[in-house]
Amino acid sequence: MRLLGSILVMVLQAVLISNTNAHPHLFSPRIEKPIAPKVMIIAMASHSYPMLVSVADLTCCTADGNVCLQVSGEGEVNSAASLMALVLSPQFDLSKTYFILAGIAGVNPKYGTLGSVALAQYSVQVALQYEIDSRSLPSNWPTGYISYGRDQPHEYPFIAYGTEVFELNAKLRDIAFDLASEAELSDEDGPREYRALYGRMGESYTTAARPPAIVKCDTATSDVYYSGSRLSEAFENTTKVWTNGTGLYCMTAQEDNAMLEVLVRAAIEKLVDFERVMVLRTGSNFDRPPPDCTDLEHLTNAKQNGFSIAIDNIFNAGVEIVKGIIKDWDCKFKAGIKAENYVGDIFGSLGGEPDFGFGSITRGERVAPDGNDMGLATREMDRRKVLTQKSLRKI
Repeated sequence: MRLLGSILVMVLQAVLISNTNAHPHLFSPRIEKPIAPKVMIIAMASHSYPMLVSVADLTCCTADGNVCLQVSGEGEVNSAASLMALVLSPQFDLSKTYFILAGIAGVNPKYGTLGSVALAQYSVQVALQYEIDSRSLPSNWPTGYISYGRDQPHEYPFIAYGTEVFELNAKLRDIAFDLASEAELSDEDGPREYRALYGRMGESYTTAARPPAIVKCDTATSDVYYSGSRLSEAFENTTKVWTNGTGLYCMTAQEDNAMLEVLVRAAIEKLVDFERVMVLRTGSNFDRPPPDCTDLEHLTNAKQNGFSIAIDNIFNAGVEIVKGIIKDWDCKFKAGIKAENYVGDIFGSLGGEPDFGFGSITRGERVAPDGNDMGLATREMDRRKVLTQKSLRKI
């Protein structure tokens, strides 16, 4: 569901990044002129390179340095560690770079299908919650997931870590959507047959039975590879609640919020521009089964056959975005695409007022890169005390 396989890496290198040079180790002494790519693609898997001990060393660029690819490793920890190494490397100037976080994902059959390509405005860390065993639930509870600081499901967290929700530049997302819509998406008989099973699930699931498409919808991050209607519906509700009803739970992934937190921290230090970040995911499997199929069968035995077309369509859509940025760099993209919506994390670290949650703890100010924390830890702890009005169960 979240593996960005060897095919993508090989295609990107062979077609998009032909004549590549593997650059020096990320923390070698600074070269005379750092590489300043226009586009940095972050892929997650390294199956093409089993000889590598550290995938963080796998960062390749075109000969002219305009387009680069990093293979970060899979899961929240690997992807964050590798991307942090990249943004801190003296080999790169990423201050004007457009980032495309690109991978395959589970897809919600209400809003997409096998092979569909989603561009996100929100990314939600849905599993950052309390959890109790589903066999121990009160009879009227739909899920065992409970937001921090609360005592029942489907409420906004009173205790926030800062990575729960990220909002991206909607104007850039719309431009990327238009560019990606020029792509011819792949499809095959195998996924056609499997997606047809969802046609019996009612009007809400008609999208699942249709061919792949480019869609605007959001991603959920969880290191747990989950499958099943109850979990998917629980996290769909989490997405809705945590984004104040705006987010559309569509793709499930393992890395996005971890990487976005790295990029927010890098943006505070003015190493990157968070308004230049895109998240692109393609559906390789459904997050819940069709009729007459158990959750376990759907996870372990069902032949959904979506992997190949999901890999193909990352490239098919992604290359159109890259080509568009390179083509119109001077007249459109170099200066940046100014966001018209709030952009940043749940705390308001990059300034402005989040349109979700309980508001900025920075009082609308951007966190300074000079190490002055503005008393934010105290502000957050004070807010927790006011909201919970009881001893904190988790700090």
